[in-house]
Amino acid sequence: ETLKSVIIDVLDISKIESGKIEIHPDEYKLESIVDDLMNLVSVKAEEKGLEIRQEFDQDIPGWLYGDELRIKQILINVLNNAIKYTDKGTITVGLSWEQIEPDSMLLKIRVTDTGIGMKEEELKHIFDAFQRLDEKRNQSVEGTGLGMTITKQLIELMGGKISVRSKYGKGTTLYLELPQEILVPAPAQFQ
Repeated sequence: ETLKSVIIDVLDISKIESGKIEIHPDEYKLESIVDDLMNLVSVKAEEKGLEIRQEFDQDIPGWLYGDELRIKQILINVLNNAIKYTDKGTITVGLSWEQIEPDSMLLKIRVTDTGIGMKEEELKHIFDAFQRLDEKRNQSVEGTGLGMTITKQLIELMGGKISVRSKYGKGTTLYLELPQEILVPAPAQFQ
């Protein structure tokens, strides 16, 4: 599994850097993405004794148009990182939205962990390729140092943005904004 993950990361970064990766928007249900992700990451979180909390706007439109596959990839990277670097406490996933036009919105995603956090000087390198922060302290954590690079570049390909805040020893919060089209304004039905 680790080797497969490394190969996929290297292939993705190669495709992005050569301009060969494309965004393929299609209609999707927001609750389907959330259900899939929670099922996927909750097992890893439970293995570490972590609690996953959800904080979702109740009026967020549920039927959207965007690249569901890439959104899942982005969120898997972000949530896996939160779990990897958190030994105890919680991972909180927040979903909110901001209407831009009658049929478009910013999907706002917030992932907060109570993990090890990052030093101020490390924050500017979080999106650098092959960068593993605080290597000595994190030597037991698996990864290529490509996940956040790929995440940022995919978000930018979709016209979005990502930012991060962190306190060393206290935890990290990632903020993602992705423009999406609203197909049906009816609110998502989260479980």
